[in-house]
Amino acid sequence: MQKFDLLATFRFQPIIKLVLFCTTMLTTTVQSETPNPAQSMAEFCKDLPRPEYAKLNRLKHDDDWFELYLVAPGVTAIYEPHQWQEVISYLIEGEKKALLFDTGNGLGNIAAVVKKITDKPISVLNSHTHYDHVGGNYAFDNVFGMDTDFARQRQSGHANRDIAIEASQEALCRPLPEGVTKNNHVGRPFKITQFIKDGFIFDLGNRKLEVIHIPGHTPDAVALIDRDAGLMWTGDSYYSGPIWLFAPETDLEAYAESLARLIKEVPNLKALLPAHNTPWVSPEVLRRVKRGFHTMLTGGAKLISKGEGMVEYKIPGEKQFSFLMRDEKLPYKKLK
Repeated sequence: MQKFDLLATFRFQPIIKLVLFCTTMLTTTVQSETPNPAQSMAEFCKDLPRPEYAKLNRLKHDDDWFELYLVAPGVTAIYEPHQWQEVISYLIEGEKKALLFDTGNGLGNIAAVVKKITDKPISVLNSHTHYDHVGGNYAFDNVFGMDTDFARQRQSGHANRDIAIEASQEALCRPLPEGVTKNNHVGRPFKITQFIKDGFIFDLGNRKLEVIHIPGHTPDAVALIDRDAGLMWTGDSYYSGPIWLFAPETDLEAYAESLARLIKEVPNLKALLPAHNTPWVSPEVLRRVKRGFHTMLTGGAKLISKGEGMVEYKIPGEKQFSFLMRDEKLPYKKLK
């Protein structure tokens, strides 16, 4: 996720205010959709929790900023349902060690939560280093990151002016955790203690997790796969809702190649575990994402203007996902 001027983008119903370069559009029908942000946020909060969560095993704990769900043996989804990003981090446990895949927005104390779930040593790996996934990194001694310039640059954190909107009333369904305000919320610096490459294996003790480098959403984006359990964590490369592919660092050609790589894993998977919205998704959706992405690039998607440089492409007949893009001729190049 990236900085913008007005909080009005929900991953289910985006309304963006973002300054971008001059743009040109595909020759297609364009509709305008500019709902009231406050009204949209009220509707968002009213519809939580999402119905998919009713089927999951919710765990009791004493921090009400997070909801915890045991989605598979040794896998706890750590969900932040009260803030518009709906971030999901995952604690994955083996017999000897644990891996925390993402650390959330930094609004709640995720380190305190996971240390009550397990007494095993915990390392961190981020699905990518956008600020809504690294907010709690600072609290951990062992942080792994992809060996990319992008990941190195993101260690410096984010000033309040860049992310204060994440802690604003417009972004929330309930009050913030004690001590956190719009005026003091920052992305704290962190240190990546080990840089890794594609194919790296985390051996947690009777559980091995393989890192798959899937650039596109960001240069450092990864998926994580437990081949024995048939589980794959997809980060922001797939989640149910409008998939964000508008950031300056987004590379559409790389995204298409990464989708193709993920699809090769589908026959052996039981579930995808994305980083937003819902933590348990049928792997077959990736085939539809690939087809939908091609449909968008070839002019077959319905284009809806979101205002000030942003458009959403809806795929005919598809209700589970869409694509949120810059209002530029496709396929556009990454800007940095």
